Parts: sequence; structure tokens; C-alpha cells
Amino acid sequence: MATGRTHRPATRSRGIPEATVARLPLYLRALTALSERSVPTVSSEELAAAAGVNSAKLRKDFSYLGSYGTRGVGYDVEYLVYQISRELGLTQDWPVVIVGIGNLGAALANYGGFASRGFRVAALIDADPALTGRAVAGIPVQHTDDLEKIIQDNGVSIGVIATPAGAAQQVCDRLVAAGVTSILNFAPTVLSVPDGVDVRKVDLSIELQILAFHEQRKAGEEAATPDGGGPAAVARKESADKGPDGDVPAVMPA
Repeated sequence: MATGRTHRPATRSRGIPEATVARLPLYLRALTALSERSVPTVSSEELAAAAGVNSAKLRKDFSYLGSYGTRGVGYDVEYLVYQISRELGLTQDWPVVIVGIGNLGAALANYGGFASRGFRVAALIDADPALTGRAVAGIPVQHTDDLEKIIQDNGVSIGVIATPAGAAQQVCDRLVAAGVTSILNFAPTVLSVPDGVDVRKVDLSIELQILAFHEQRKAGEEAATPDGGGPAAVARKESADKGPDGDVPAVMPA
């Protein structure tokens, strides 16, 4: 089976915008759910709603893949699953190493969705000698002293960092030096990498802070509404939105 070291996705060479690439997994997840329900075709509107985007953006994204659907029929679900999987590089085997087998790293190792999406956890690595040899998700933990050899032996090009922030940059440097060219970073710090290395950062605290901002704003809007936003308030808003003749303006203010 092909490994991540010898095959790279074709998205960049084909000029697909990064924003489109970021949405492809959303489409694939929605399409996979449809496939599991044996749904043969789907309209752009239905698929866009399932993926959480608007249909015009979806059609534009699919045009980069050379897929335009059939008028009156929609898109072939199984073909799109294959097409997007191929574009994302998921029709081949991508060996992944996870560095940092604390609570988060262990949870990632136990995640069952990797294999079905084209990823294979090739190794678990940690600096704690007490963890060496201990099996997590059926995989023995190996010590960081052997990181470079593990990368080379398994042909790994994707690394996951789940270490404390203070250790993340050093681990990143070693991964890159060993040949890793894509990194998923769960450590709460910004990593510095050379050109040609891609980093995706997952920061749960930042996501929670963004949600807290929206919750605070919603609470402030409700407090500013005399009747808490009930039917009367909605009616007043609808009335205010109408023009002098009672019609909703063709162009609403931003």
C-alpha cells in the first residue's frame, strides 16, 4: 500500500483555493452520511445545508473538481465521495505519529475515525520513561529518544503534537528534521516551521473563548430588548424593516 512519504495530494498543483480545500472535508462528511443511508443522488441545496455552507459556494467549490452535477438530478453521492477522497489524498494510506501521550494524546490514539478516513496511527511517542512499552489503543508507546528512527522506519510525513506548550517547539523541530512535512498541533502555542511545512492548529481554549464572546453578545442583546425578544418585539422589528409603503426594501442595510 502506498505511504504518505511517496504520494502527495494534487490540490495545490491543480490550483484549488485553500478555502475550498478547507470545506472539502465538510462535504465529504455529509456525503458519507448520505452514502451510509444508501442515498444515490443529492441536490446542491440539500448537500450545502448538510455541510453548513450556501449552495452557490458549494457549486463553485465543486467546479474546481470538475464536477458540475446533472440538472434536475443533482450529484452522484458515491462518485463525489470518491472524487473528494481522492482530491484530499484519502484513497491512500497516511501513517501518522502522535507525540505526547497524556490525556489528550491517549484520547486521539483511541479515536476510531482515523482508519476509515485514510489515516493509520503508526506510532505513539512520549518523553516519560514510565509510559514506554505501555499499550494505548493497542499500540505500544515508544520513547522520544527514538523519534527520528520511528519517522524513518514508518515513512511518516504527518505528525500530531499533543505535548505541553513548553515542549512543542522542540518536538516540532525534531519532526521536521526527520522529514515530517505536515503537523497537527494541539499544544497551546504557535509553532515556527520552515517553508514547505504545513501546520494546522487546534486550540480548544480559543474556540471556547469565541463561544463565550457570542454567548455574552446574545445575553446583552436579550437584556436590551424590553420584552426579551418575544413575538411583540419580532413584530416591531418586522415593521421597522418595512419601507414607507409597507414593503420590505429590496436591499437591506448591512
